[in-house]
Amino acid sequence: MSRGKELPAELHPQVRDLIVRLRRLKDRSEYSTRQVAARTGYSARSWERYLGGRSLPPREAVEALARVCGGDPSSLLVLHEMASDRWGETHGGSPSTSPPATDQEPPAPVTPWPYGRAMHVALTAGVTALVLSVSAVLVLAAELAEAREAARAARADTVAAAGATAPDPAAVLPSLHTCRLARTDGRWYAGHSRTLRAVATYGHTGPVVIEAQCLLRRAGASPGDVDGIFGPLTRRAVRRFQDREGLAVDGAVGPDTWRALRTWGAT
Repeated sequence: MSRGKELPAELHPQVRDLIVRLRRLKDRSEYSTRQVAARTGYSARSWERYLGGRSLPPREAVEALARVCGGDPSSLLVLHEMASDRWGETHGGSPSTSPPATDQEPPAPVTPWPYGRAMHVALTAGVTALVLSVSAVLVLAAELAEAREAARAARADTVAAAGATAPDPAAVLPSLHTCRLARTDGRWYAGHSRTLRAVATYGHTGPVVIEAQCLLRRAGASPGDVDGIFGPLTRRAVRRFQDREGLAVDGAVGPDTWRALRTWGAT
């Protein structure tokens, strides 16, 4: 609305004072009536009536304008309280607490802050990349173990056909972890775990599995590649060792199997 538009002459001085203060606050903010409406939740038509002196703004609207335009709400609310009393005397009622439904305009759409979506996209991409990386490592380890098993089978076929001992082709395939075998107090250790009670079973990974794979190799029940993954080859090797040593054949490395692995071949 125009800054210079005259207020109705019949306004009480205290009502006029409030309206003038609200006008000045809006003018200093350089917001248009529509911009004020979008930021306060009161329609542009309502603000035209409030700032034109044709309707007394409700308390909530005064607070909203002060918040949006950077004014002091406490002083404005004091003026509003006095103006409300005078308005009731001259207009036979009190200011409404909300804009009339017929004049209500939908608030301006709020553009969502872009960082939330960007962060969600970044996290999704990161998790996807991590899952793909882990899957690739597991597939590579499985393929390497299968290659070693195939090489070992090929060696067995060659030895059976030729009747002679040949070098193990699987030995040329890389091992992902080193077995640093050492004997201490009558027990063998491979440098990855000193456990005697931890249970390693199908699907487990980590140092305990590496230790079990190294000791299985030493005991002549090779699990294939020492990769720290308790897969089908490692479970098969555990069962072979347990059956050979007269243990319960469950395919898991528990206290009894650890004891047998660490003391295997001791005199």
